[in-house]
Amino acid sequence: MSDGYTESTIEVAGLPIQLRRGGDGPAVLVLHHETGNPGWLEFHDALSARRDVILPTLPGWDGTERGDWMRSVRDIAAVCALLLDQLGVADCTIVGLGFGGYVAAEMATANQSRLDSLVLVNAMGLQPEDGEIRDQFLEAHADYVKSCFADPANFTALYGEEVSTEQLVAWDANREMTARTAWKPFLYSQTLPHLLRNVSVKTKVVRGAQDAIVPPSVAGQYLELLADAQLIELPGGHNLESDAPEALAEAIVG
Repeated sequence: MSDGYTESTIEVAGLPIQLRRGGDGPAVLVLHHETGNPGWLEFHDALSARRDVILPTLPGWDGTERGDWMRSVRDIAAVCALLLDQLGVADCTIVGLGFGGYVAAEMATANQSRLDSLVLVNAMGLQPEDGEIRDQFLEAHADYVKSCFADPANFTALYGEEVSTEQLVAWDANREMTARTAWKPFLYSQTLPHLLRNVSVKTKVVRGAQDAIVPPSVAGQYLELLADAQLIELPGGHNLESDAPEALAEAIVG
């Protein structure tokens, strides 16, 4: 055990999935943003104090091996479900952050019976009725990621005053994976609105009050479509796990 978690690699669908895991209690699968997995954060520490936190790096992100066959968010969701099978996790809470929320919603529509609950944090996946999901391809890598934080100090704490070339290359590769799996339509599904109507698992729809990436209307749409959903609004931006780590962890377990 190191820094409160272990690291391992699990083969799923012929792909080596990098995994961090720490804590005790009911299992929680945390799915990261399309900008990548920044590693084990204060948020994961806070959550792992009361939960068994499972944090994979999605295949193709952050320099990990990608499957050439992987063409949709639903493919990623299938890999995540198979990962839980490989780990022997029968029941869990799935926490999806931004793009990870899109993946989590797809997982719920495929097999909600394995979910204890669902937590969608500034989730993408639905076409906004009002506004648009921010187009990261129109901005420089660092500028887009900075816009994910309400407090610039939280960006600096994670990536430094000067973003490394290695990090810029990683963001570029992550953008490529985003384009491969969620380009048309851009970061939303035309089928999810129909499938979500039959998802009855208890869901928390968490929204950052200063989210500059996903319009507020998307959270409202998730609330309308899901049978048992409640809205939780927290101060912070799109990356609430950095802007409000303790508050987000408490919202998940509370």
